[in-house]
Amino acid sequence: MLCGTKLVKNGKHPSGTQRWRCKNCGTSSVRKRPDLTQREQLREFVSWLTGKHSQPEIDGTRTGRTFRRRTAWCWGMRPTLPPCKTIFHAVMVDGIWIGSWCLLIALSDTGRVLAWQWSGGETTAAWAALLEQIPSPGVLVSDGGSGLPSALRQAWPHTQHQRCLFHLQLNVTRHLTRNPRTRAGRALRQLVMQLGEVWDEDAAISWQIRLDEWWRAFGHLTRERTLLRNGNFGFTHDRLRKAWLLVRNVVRKNLLFTYIIYGNPRTTSPLEGGVNAQLRDLLKRHRGMSEEHRRRAAEWFLTLHELSLDEALNTAAPEPQKPPPKPQEEPTGPALYDTGLDASEGLWKRTGWAGRA
Repeated sequence: MLCGTKLVKNGKHPSGTQRWRCKNCGTSSVRKRPDLTQREQLREFVSWLTGKHSQPEIDGTRTGRTFRRRTAWCWGMRPTLPPCKTIFHAVMVDGIWIGSWCLLIALSDTGRVLAWQWSGGETTAAWAALLEQIPSPGVLVSDGGSGLPSALRQAWPHTQHQRCLFHLQLNVTRHLTRNPRTRAGRALRQLVMQLGEVWDEDAAISWQIRLDEWWRAFGHLTRERTLLRNGNFGFTHDRLRKAWLLVRNVVRKNLLFTYIIYGNPRTTSPLEGGVNAQLRDLLKRHRGMSEEHRRRAAEWFLTLHELSLDEALNTAAPEPQKPPPKPQEEPTGPALYDTGLDASEGLWKRTGWAGRA
């Protein structure tokens, strides 16, 4: 204490904490543990962020202002997943937009979140940064995002690729609508929707034969051109052509029936309808957060998907601060262009002969 005398035990605090008293001056106190206090504050913060209770319900007040003030520092704590060292048979990847940031997530066929990567879009560099965090699996299942094929050849050259059948059907329906107006469009969409019934090699061969028959019957429509209003020629059945090219490219690259040979999942539904849907629901419950806070909520959610709360708290660390920008050196000598005023520019009252009335 203030007098420097050794303290002795003096009963317990109502919370159960040991109290200490100075025999000399009579003052008493309890031992303070800032590390334990911060850990409990972080635990309370994460429980609120990933739970369903509001701040006033946790704080016991009407506004939750005390909770926000006590846990404001927790927004700077960033959780991390331990490096993935297990080789999985199949890995599913997908991206979800959170504000202006794209969150790329990798999920194993057993339902384990393996890694994530923040990026400005589904670019080759962003996908490569995600894939490099995971050992090369046997099969990669994706929805056909842009930049992924190049990243796959770069990071996992020996991994097979499976195109998500659900997203293929969704994209074809986007081009042709649910009720195509032409007979060719109805036939192509019906053929694509029948992919859900293909489970073995015989059914896959039969499906590709029907696709060839469609091409022989309606393929000429995808090449027809019409004079447009702007004076240029365009494709008469543009939507039909886009849907056909989408299906043809998937078939030619052997991305459609990989699951028949390797037994991998044929859709990204466990990721899209599982982790991504739960993440969207979490952000909806805490709507109104800034973009940076939504990013932190997504990181805590993905971490707690694999680790217990105590393990996740041990991985949390302050986010590294960006170095301040270097001050620009002021140029020496007179400035060539500046904001100063000079009489030679004709800004002052003119005198002499030119100024006479």
